[in-house]
Amino acid sequence: MPYQELEALLDSLARLLLDGRTASLMVLLMTAAVCDMRTHRIPNRLVLCGGLWGVVCTTLWPPVYHGTILFPLAGLAVGLLLFFPIYLLRAMGAGDVKLLAMVGTFLGPLDTFYAALASTIAGGVLSILWVLWHGQTLRLLQNLMALLPLELGAVGGSSSSLRIEPSASAGKLPYGVAIAVGTISCLVFHQLGFF
Repeated sequence: MPYQELEALLDSLARLLLDGRTASLMVLLMTAAVCDMRTHRIPNRLVLCGGLWGVVCTTLWPPVYHGTILFPLAGLAVGLLLFFPIYLLRAMGAGDVKLLAMVGTFLGPLDTFYAALASTIAGGVLSILWVLWHGQTLRLLQNLMALLPLELGAVGGSSSSLRIEPSASAGKLPYGVAIAVGTISCLVFHQLGFF
């Protein structure tokens, strides 16, 4: 029985990789992650070409019944809107926002929301691993302790002028990696029937 379950699992994952739409999305995500790791930038050309390809693929071979061009465009809008406020707070780069928008052209609005949620979880886990790997745990704890009075004051309704200098950061995670890990994990879990 375990052999049959393993065979069914591998067959399900193979179908995911053989689907041209999801396979091309995974290749684009891995390329963006590698670029982000090497240069801390996600190329605009990659995101633009990927987004156009996502609109074409999802319009010609819609993953939902009666899908139209509105499906990938709604996914693009959701991807932009979810991470744009984080960009405005300077906690994320514009390339990361555009990358999630590109993901939206392949997945549509609802699955883009799930991919963003999975990417946020992956970003949290990867950030902790990043800090541990680079030996910045003490710096992270110092920054958290410096932010605690600000958070408590915000809950109490008072404003504070506390600022942490960028040089005091514990490090910068290339968030394209988190988006790739989160989105691909989301695709795999969806294919396996977890949601």
